[in-house]
This record gives sequence, structure tokens and C-alpha cells, in this order.
Amino acid sequence: MGKVCAVCVSSARGTGKENVERAHFIAGHGIDGDAHAGPWHRQVSLLGLEKIDAFRARGAAVEFGAFGENLVVEGIDFRALPVGTLFRCGSVLLELTQIGKDCHSHCAIYKQVGDCIMPREGVFARVLEGGEIAVGDELVIEPRKEPRPFRAAVITLSDKGAAGEREDKSGPAIAERLKINGYEVLEQLLLPDEPELLKRQLIRLCDQRQPDLILTTGGTGFSPRDTTPEATMAVAEKNAPGIAEAIRAASLRITPHAMLSRGVSVIRGRTLIINLPGSPKACMESMDVFMDALPHALGLLRDSVHDCAR
Repeated sequence: MGKVCAVCVSSARGTGKENVERAHFIAGHGIDGDAHAGPWHRQVSLLGLEKIDAFRARGAAVEFGAFGENLVVEGIDFRALPVGTLFRCGSVLLELTQIGKDCHSHCAIYKQVGDCIMPREGVFARVLEGGEIAVGDELVIEPRKEPRPFRAAVITLSDKGAAGEREDKSGPAIAERLKINGYEVLEQLLLPDEPELLKRQLIRLCDQRQPDLILTTGGTGFSPRDTTPEATMAVAEKNAPGIAEAIRAASLRITPHAMLSRGVSVIRGRTLIINLPGSPKACMESMDVFMDALPHALGLLRDSVHDCAR
């Protein structure tokens, strides 16, 4: 159980927020009057009081809201909780959607003291049920009544696609099939065949948004620019070769060129990453191989499935 110590808002992004002590939370939007409210996954930011106190102990005099946080809460280590955690505060229900963030342009507090804890310690949530939250209110973790849908991201690797010289047909086809099968598609990205860029996006997605599944398409062949498998392996914590092997085995019954695919399947954190070929047809044929087995695999990664026996 946690206790709300501050409720902060701001009228512009990139600035500190002001503790207004009470605010109205709107379902699907965020805090009424706050610059970060809107139809996206980072409607409300939360930061633990203990993290702010530790920062103050280093000699920095910071007020509540200085890091851009909306809610300061005592007694909950938000960073230790998984994406999907539900928080109840009176009538307000929040769902944790992201852990930390990338800091591309330093905020005012960073420029003042040379550091900001929000990218490391802050978390973000969306408002599922609205109402008011005020200083002194209790915030608790609420158990889920139903399992949440599996969540996925899709990344297309294509120099021509990223340059606007070719329409990306594979990524949308993959995303549509996932949606038909009940998956929530968090993001669809179109990137050039740059391994460092792919690594950064895979790390961001796995560590911050924590999808159950990431499917990449493209960059798995023999050409000099085909580096998707190498970038994927570079961020992996565990290898899961059976899926990639099964795709190649099934594809060999369709075309001998399947032996030239170098796609891999790996795990980072609790996210399964699978490389698919570049063509829409080959992507659908590859998904035919593993889609029925995915719920069990992803359930194991969520630690919600424990019996592997038939």
C-alpha cells in the first residue's frame, strides 16, 4: 500500500510540474489540465517518494514535480513492478504501461543539477477508470480479475521502406494477423537496416514497454545489409532456437531457398523476439508454424503456465 504525497501538473511539456494537491483523472485521457494527457500510453507519470528523498540526500533541493512526475507516492517501488500492474486509488484505476524512458532532450532539473531520476526510476500509466486523487489518499495494487491480452510489437527492417521508396506490406500484415488472434499491438516500427538502431529499439521495447512478443520482418538473408539476426542476438539474454528451426524446416517444404534464411528466435527479459523473412507471403507462412504454440510459450514467460506436460 502506498500513500499519495503530491499531485502535480504542468501546462507545457519539458518543464517541471506544480503540486496542486488534488486533480481530476479522466479515463483514456489522463489528468485534466496536464500537458501530458492525451490518447497515448504515458498519460500519468509516477515516482516513489523514497527515490526523491535519496536524490535530495545528495544535496539537491528539489520540489515535488521537478522531475515531471504527476504522482509522488510513498511506500511503493514502482520500478520493481511489471508492466500491466493495476493501481487503485479511490475510484481511479491506473494501468502501468512503461518502465522508465529515454531522455532525448534534458529537462530543466537535469540542466540545473546534472542528473534526473525520472528516466531511471519513474514509471508511466494510463487511466482506465476516472475520478479524483488527492494528497493523503491511499494507492494500492489491485489484482486482475481477468488475464490481460498478450501484447506485441512489430518491426520492419528495410532501407527502401524507411526511405519511402517502397511500401511496407509485411509489417501491417503481421500486425493485422496478431490483432485477429487477440493480441494488442503496441507499436509498429519501420527502420532502415541499421543494426545499432534495431538494437536500441529492441532494448527500449523489452525493458520499458515489456511486450510479450516482438516480431521483426526483413534483414535475415545473405546480403551485406542483412544484419537483423546479429542485432537480435546482441540484445538476447536467452536463445530459443526451436522456433527459428521450425520455421526453416517448414519453409524448406515450400522452397529450397528457406535454407538461406538466418532468422533467430530469442528471449530478453520476458519478451520473445522472432525474426521473420521480408516478404508478406513468407511472413504468413512462418506465422503458420508457431502461432498455435505462442500462447503456451508466452504464458511460460509470464510465469502463468507451469505444466508443460501434454
